[in-house]
Amino acid sequence: MGIIHSKSQTDKPTHPWLRSIKLAYVPGQAAPLLEEVVDQLLEHFRQHGHQVQDRPDDSTDVLLTSAPLDQPMNWREAALFTARRRFRLHRTPTILTLMQIRPEELEARLAHFARALSKPEPDPADYRFPGLSDDAYRTLVEQGQRGGPVLALERVLQTQSKSIRILLVVGDKRPLYAYHFDLVGAYPRSDAQDLEAFYDDIVKRVATVASTHEITDHQVLDEFISQAQWKSLRTPDAMRRAGQELGKRNFFTEMVLIERLVHVPAISDAVASQYSEGCFATWDPQLQALVATVTGSSRPVDKTDIKDDDLAVIVGVRPDGQGAIVRHVADRQNDPPSSEAVEMIDMDTPLPRIRWDGFEVPVARSKLHGHRGIAAFDPELVEFVPLDPAYYHYPVSCATQAQAHGIKAAFSRAQALLDPDDPRRIAFTVLPGHGSVIVEKWVPGKAPLQVVWEAMDAGALDISPRVPQGPLSYIPGSDGRLVVHDD
Repeated sequence: MGIIHSKSQTDKPTHPWLRSIKLAYVPGQAAPLLEEVVDQLLEHFRQHGHQVQDRPDDSTDVLLTSAPLDQPMNWREAALFTARRRFRLHRTPTILTLMQIRPEELEARLAHFARALSKPEPDPADYRFPGLSDDAYRTLVEQGQRGGPVLALERVLQTQSKSIRILLVVGDKRPLYAYHFDLVGAYPRSDAQDLEAFYDDIVKRVATVASTHEITDHQVLDEFISQAQWKSLRTPDAMRRAGQELGKRNFFTEMVLIERLVHVPAISDAVASQYSEGCFATWDPQLQALVATVTGSSRPVDKTDIKDDDLAVIVGVRPDGQGAIVRHVADRQNDPPSSEAVEMIDMDTPLPRIRWDGFEVPVARSKLHGHRGIAAFDPELVEFVPLDPAYYHYPVSCATQAQAHGIKAAFSRAQALLDPDDPRRIAFTVLPGHGSVIVEKWVPGKAPLQVVWEAMDAGALDISPRVPQGPLSYIPGSDGRLVVHDD
């Protein structure tokens, strides 16, 4: 059992790969408090060795801006859509939008969402906000049920500000704390009881985001898998069944469709039109490859109703680590694999291999990545493997090199995987603000991911819509299981 212990805000472990970044501030509409916060924030960036630029250029890592509360921004003015054209950039830097809300306003909004979400049937009128589409209530209800009132509010503010990353400063004459919002729906907080620690914490969180990058530049091998070979495999049908079984247990959160939240003509030029609810994969002994779901950012994918075109074949990791190596199947659509492709196959590298049905295979048979938490588990059957401590204080984004390295390191310490004879058949880790990654071993007579869904049914793996936002531990419960606890 792994335990993650909390530390004070001034004693938080940081990632060893943090680098000096470049950022620029492009003022938007800002309340007086935000102007003060920006001034202090920029000064603290300088104190930490980062470069504050007068104007964004192609070396800019982060563009800071601001937006007012309750005033929907026109997409033609939002930095996410206009920064490249406005500043003649070849790429869009990370956009971080600062917003302010008074404590009493925040309490009123969270109370509103709490009442709305408690109704047996959603009332669309409860979810009508300036700048959102009439159909937005469907997404806000789903997100609120997953992450509570804070996540519902987060999606409203992201839609109104036309910004994915938001720093929501809570306070009137001085900041009290700030929420950090991102694409996956995280909402960790920086506490402002100590203002110096407050600004330092924000700087480190922003630097963490900007110090890593996505690793989705996949390489495709020339050799196709023939249709005859593909049809001879049992894995595609097993993946279909796994999706159906996990769907019956409500593991997958509903895909976020941008068009349900807001109508923006140029959305595909700046961000994807939808975001996937997770991914899963299993090892095919005959192909000697990982068969995984394709990325949901390229097109909608219903994980509960998998088709052949919804599957990709991953055979390795590029030598430079910038993406996976994949094989295409003849006469198939062959979309790219899930954005977590590298982490799913690279975690096998430090782990043993075993003999199974005449083949040498990784000790980890199947992997499941979802935007769900693990509320409790049976330590006789399941092992929790913590990430390195810095990941719980300074989370990283999905599909990034940092996340892949963190997950690989965590599972490299899993005793249930290092010892194939260990009776525990499942290992998992929790990604704060994001979700969880679950791995199962090979078990005779079980289909891919069957060990996982049966553990869900038996209560040995208690899946929860709530995802911890920071440090956590698992402590003994009254029924012998270990129960999650926020540190």
